[in-house]
Amino acid sequence: MNVLIKYITGISIVLILVFLYIYFYQAGTLNSLYEVNTLQIKLQQIGAWGPMLIIILMSGAIVMSPIPSAPIAITAGLVYGHTWGTLYILIGAELGALIAFSISRLLGYEVMQKRFGDRIKHKFLNSKNHLMFIVFVTRLIPFISFDIISYAAGLTKIGYFQFALATLAGILPASFLLAHFGGEMASDDTQRMIITVLLLGTITLIPIIIGLIKKYGAK
Repeated sequence: MNVLIKYITGISIVLILVFLYIYFYQAGTLNSLYEVNTLQIKLQQIGAWGPMLIIILMSGAIVMSPIPSAPIAITAGLVYGHTWGTLYILIGAELGALIAFSISRLLGYEVMQKRFGDRIKHKFLNSKNHLMFIVFVTRLIPFISFDIISYAAGLTKIGYFQFALATLAGILPASFLLAHFGGEMASDDTQRMIITVLLLGTITLIPIIIGLIKKYGAK
C-alpha cells in the first residue's frame, strides 16, 4: 500500500473518531456510559440491537480513552448474563484493540522505523514472540491502559495475528469476571459479588507469578 494512502486512511479514521466523540459528548450520550442503570435501560429499550450497541461501545472505549469500558462490560453481564455478556465484551474489546492497532500501524510504524531503524536492538522489541508475550501479560493487568498498549503495539514489529491472539487470551479472564459481576448484580447476591471482585484483583497477580516461574524455573 502506498505510504500516502496509508496516511490518508489513518488520518481519516482519526478524524471520524474525533467527530463522533465530539458529537456524542455534546449530545450528552457519553454521560450515560458512566451509569450502569442508565445504560441498562437503554439496552432494554432497543431490544435486539442491544448486543450490537455493547460491541460498538466497547470498541469505542478502547479506541477513545475517555470513554469508560468497565461500566459497559458490567452492564453487558447484567443484561445478557455471564456467557453472552462475556462474548459481547470480547468481540467489542478485540475489535477496538485492532482498530487502535491499525491506526497506529498506519500512521506511526514507518515513521518509527525511519526514525530509529536499527537502533531498536532490544531483544524484546525485535522478537514477535516476546512482543506477543508482553501484550498478553499487560492485558492481564487492570491498571495498565488497554488503549495505550494497543496503540503502542502498532508501532512494533508484532503482526496482526499475534497481536489479536495475545489480546484475546489476555482479556478473556477479566471479561468473564466483569460479565459475571454484572450477572450477580442482577441476582443481588452480595457474597458472590465480593468473590468476583477478589478474583478481579487476583488477575493482577498472574503476571507476577508468570515472571517468578520464568525467573526461577530457568535456574
